[in-house]
Amino acid sequence: MSFSQFLSGLLLSLGVFLGGCGPSRTVVAESPKSSSDVPHASLADDTARFLAGMPGAPGGPFAALEETDTWKEHRRQLDDAWHKTDVELLSGFRKFQADELSSPAFQSRTVFYPFSGPDALTVTLYFPHNPIYVMVALEPAGTLPTVKQIDKKILPGYLSAIRETTASELGRSFFITRQMDKQFRGQVTDGLLQPILQLLVRTGHTVQGFRYVRLDEAGQVIGRTPDYKAATRYGNKGLEIDFETAADSSLHKLFYFSVNLSNERLREDKPFQSYLSRLTDTVTMLKATSYMPHQAGFSMIREALLKNSYAILQDDSGLPFKAFAPDQWKLQLYGDYSKPYGSFRWLEQPGLRAAYQTIAPKTLPMHVGYGYRRITSNLLLAVRHE
Repeated sequence: MSFSQFLSGLLLSLGVFLGGCGPSRTVVAESPKSSSDVPHASLADDTARFLAGMPGAPGGPFAALEETDTWKEHRRQLDDAWHKTDVELLSGFRKFQADELSSPAFQSRTVFYPFSGPDALTVTLYFPHNPIYVMVALEPAGTLPTVKQIDKKILPGYLSAIRETTASELGRSFFITRQMDKQFRGQVTDGLLQPILQLLVRTGHTVQGFRYVRLDEAGQVIGRTPDYKAATRYGNKGLEIDFETAADSSLHKLFYFSVNLSNERLREDKPFQSYLSRLTDTVTMLKATSYMPHQAGFSMIREALLKNSYAILQDDSGLPFKAFAPDQWKLQLYGDYSKPYGSFRWLEQPGLRAAYQTIAPKTLPMHVGYGYRRITSNLLLAVRHE
């Protein structure tokens, strides 16, 4: 039996065991198959720790740079930012997870996070025990900088810019689209690999290794070179990251794919359609989506999520409330809902507001999403009726 066959069987068995009385888990077909192809080496973890302001192993590749006053100040500022975020946000995430998302029926499933940006933080805090995460967004996948490339940077400006790439997530609970457009397309980093890795190591994970991947014409995950040029405008380029959680030594895999989920692009992106069709029985998460799932031009991904998800956790920017048919979904509301914040206020949902008067909401132990700490926060958990 090959290692990949063993891991496939192990994950499937884990899904049945953890699923308990809930529906059995359908594993993303590509994930176990490709597991043995991820090269395990410490460089990705070393680089992530350096950028995230965390000391590396003694004698590591960044040991000399970590002795500079510039890096020590970088570390101090990030330690302060993460401490504040832990008190104001992350502790609430952990409490919400323990109170509401700790069911074995959730833990065994693949977590699908469309419109994610680089937000490995929230998805792994809400669902810390799940074996596989699939994140999809518009931003490029990016590459891992070498030690030489970092050594050539003007370190004070470079590390200051690196801090800014995660500042909105730590300060407001989400990544701001216009900031990502100014940071992750070659200006600070060439994509999302670096912020994803930083968020993983800062939340108690060790990155075991990664590889550059894409989808072939059949929608299967295959390796690629970092500079792969797609023959069509749907490259479906991505990343496959293996990591371990320090708290319990559990092993996980995170996929990120750069994909345009609008109907116009998804309709012709047959490889991703094939991949998506096999991404079933998932726990789906939606947060700070710019309300794209509300728009007619995103009906394909909206319908796929409603068809394929076992459970959906979202704020009001996710699927429209009216999309959840009562005979198909059991709903629980959290926090309170008034209306969308700022430029999204015209997307008010009267049905959702009425539901808060009839479906007894539970309190939220943190603020999250648009209007962070300026308006009330809301979450909805929908679980499919058995």
